[in-house]
Amino acid sequence: MSNWLSPLSLHGQHVHLEPLQRTHAQAAREAVAEGEIWRHWYTLIPAPDAVEAEIERRLRLQDQGTMLPFAVLDAQHRFAGMTTYMNVDANNRRVEVGSTWYRPSVQRGPLNTEAKRLLLAHAFEHLDCIAVEFRTHWFNQQSRRAIERLGAKLDGVLRNHQLGANGSMRDTVVYSIIASEWPAVKNHLDYQLQRPR
Repeated sequence: MSNWLSPLSLHGQHVHLEPLQRTHAQAAREAVAEGEIWRHWYTLIPAPDAVEAEIERRLRLQDQGTMLPFAVLDAQHRFAGMTTYMNVDANNRRVEVGSTWYRPSVQRGPLNTEAKRLLLAHAFEHLDCIAVEFRTHWFNQQSRRAIERLGAKLDGVLRNHQLGANGSMRDTVVYSIIASEWPAVKNHLDYQLQRPR
């Protein structure tokens, strides 16, 4: 991992992000089994028996300097999912926030908003990023709406971008937030977190 991006923990009121470790495997298996979320054909969420391999993949990419994986814990420090800085481009001070999944019981609450708020603040205020990118499958409507609610703007669609595990072609929707937009996006996210739910 480069000096520019190294493992760290980020803490909020609703979420705790800590470096992903092999010791998270059992809790991750339980989280991914909730609602059988790995069965969504348009996502890359590991099945319970593939969690260890996914953790190893993320840690290998961390060693190569292209990913910084986090375990996502809820306010009670229960394992809630995973997220990453990925496609790390230190020379151009760009990262993608992605490879994110959450157990269903924490979805549609403040956890994701605060996790993204923490990741974006670190990217723009500590790493001096010029842009943070988000990507998702064209058919992942839930993810697209969540990204848009953050304040990210649509950059475009990469058509036939990847071949899916089931053989179908993935159109990838690309969004970003650029550094000049961060102050307004930060105000928006703070407002979202403070308003009654």
